[in-house]
Amino acid sequence: MKLFIINPGSTSTKVALYDDDKEIWSETQRYDTDVISKFKSIGSQEEFRFNEINKILKEKAVSPQEFDAIVGRGGLLRPIKGGTYEINKKMIEELLSSQYGSHASNLGAPLASRFAEAGGGSARAFIVDPVVVDELADEARISGLPEIERRSIFHALNQKAVARRAAAKMGKTVQDCNFIVAHMGGGVSVGAHENGRVIDVSNGLDGEGPMSPERSGALPAGKLLSLCFSGKYTRQEIESKLVGNGGLVAHLGTNDLREVETRIKNGDTNAELIFNALCFQVAKEIGSCAAVLKGKVDKILLTGGLAYSVKLCGEITNRVKFIAPIEVFPGEDEMQALAEGALRVLNDKEPAQIYN
Repeated sequence: MKLFIINPGSTSTKVALYDDDKEIWSETQRYDTDVISKFKSIGSQEEFRFNEINKILKEKAVSPQEFDAIVGRGGLLRPIKGGTYEINKKMIEELLSSQYGSHASNLGAPLASRFAEAGGGSARAFIVDPVVVDELADEARISGLPEIERRSIFHALNQKAVARRAAAKMGKTVQDCNFIVAHMGGGVSVGAHENGRVIDVSNGLDGEGPMSPERSGALPAGKLLSLCFSGKYTRQEIESKLVGNGGLVAHLGTNDLREVETRIKNGDTNAELIFNALCFQVAKEIGSCAAVLKGKVDKILLTGGLAYSVKLCGEITNRVKFIAPIEVFPGEDEMQALAEGALRVLNDKEPAQIYN
């Protein structure tokens, strides 16, 4: 099976060609911010990115007619259950209109559909486990105020992918396992996976869970309220403190954990304190998920870019190893995860979901 993968970012588009689950090649196009800023909306970038990707295909001497499937990164849709979704007109309309939010990933499905059409329509077009995957237990949706319902927005693609890989290594499927998955990157999300369903997860975009390199995580509500009404900050500035300039950036002026570890080696006691607090908070959230799963946890999975840090994983492991065995899956291989999602459908391992 020849699979073409499209992963749009804010100022880049990564594409790859797979032969089944083996990468043949990958390329990342980077765009100058002054070029991207000329577009009035995410949706208006579609034609530009389509033409730019076409340049790569011509350089590689590859035609869309060769593809069995084209897989785009999933964008901001209404809440849906996990799985691989066949791209349809309704999905594309909602993504291009940014009905549920604006993000470069909204272009994944429209671009995949465009290339499927360019190939004569023989290739199927999919998205896989977008960030809006919502499988929360009813109890998990309830906050302390009836006006505020908790939302499921998290690193679903990577969390689901590593859960499947961990289950396969155990000779099982995710439906047979309970996992706690901690995705640790620019943002951190920790999910309780019960028999393949993420019944609770921290939503870092809404200010939940641990701090991360760029997000504040959960804050004392009273003090946050005081900050909001202090007159010192605009709403936009507060939002930036919560997502983008929170966490390690706020405390240490960097989002690079390697730099933080270098500072610690050089005797920076404040950097060490903040590093330990990050580990403390991730471990605390893992413990919370253990309670959600009633202590029935097969494995704790640590993943994402921060999982390359032996020191970080070691500190977290020391705090949570009493719960269950720990396995580390460093990095976030989105392209591989997208390819695997399409293959599950093409090989009749699972049915394609319909967005309606």
